[in-house]
Amino acid sequence: MREFFNRVEDNELVKIEVDLAAKDFADTHPWLFSIFIKYDGLEDNDEKVAEFFELKEQVIIALEYKETSYYIGNRIIDNWSEIYFCAQDSKGLEAIANNILKSSGYIYECNVVKDAKWEFYDFNIFPTELEMCLMQSFKIIEMLESEGDNLSTCREVEHYASFETAGHKERFLEKAAQASYVFKDDLDPEEYTHGVAITKEHALSEEDILQKVSEIFSLVESENGSYELWSTVIQEKE
Repeated sequence: MREFFNRVEDNELVKIEVDLAAKDFADTHPWLFSIFIKYDGLEDNDEKVAEFFELKEQVIIALEYKETSYYIGNRIIDNWSEIYFCAQDSKGLEAIANNILKSSGYIYECNVVKDAKWEFYDFNIFPTELEMCLMQSFKIIEMLESEGDNLSTCREVEHYASFETAGHKERFLEKAAQASYVFKDDLDPEEYTHGVAITKEHALSEEDILQKVSEIFSLVESENGSYELWSTVIQEKE
């Protein structure tokens, strides 16, 4: 299952696509094969971007054809598109990529290294817990917008969290109150251990959600809890 998210590394925006199920191949595919393709100047040309991603998919199909290598993710940073595969063996991968890319006109380079512990995938491609929460939050925003929600309208938003102990929950509520969040209710104990709902009025733009989710996630994490996302009522456009 492919998912997309953004990350900032050393003040550089990194656009990441990840196959969340790639770790299924961890025990049998210890090699990391990468293809770096110069991505210069494509962002402002929709036709060129479409052509580039069609080329990328051709490379993926070719490398996955014999089922000895699989696509695990893509990072776009500093004018390069970095395409990554896991592989059973290091041989023959570059030849397959060259067969498609040599005549493409793009500047590119290939590399293969052994990464039996999948450290590159874990630290450079797979999302953190916060990034996973933001990915899910942005999907909720897209769903609300498709239902006609006016995302710029402030409304009460419920945020949910669960904790290992009642003490952790109470300390979280104290910190949340200091950040102007209001306790609303305890969650069903059969579904959430020491679960709680807090509320705050805010809009649902990407900037608002990025700020609020990051803020609450940090408070929850400080008490060893789990952030359980959020919900709200649709505010229709006038």
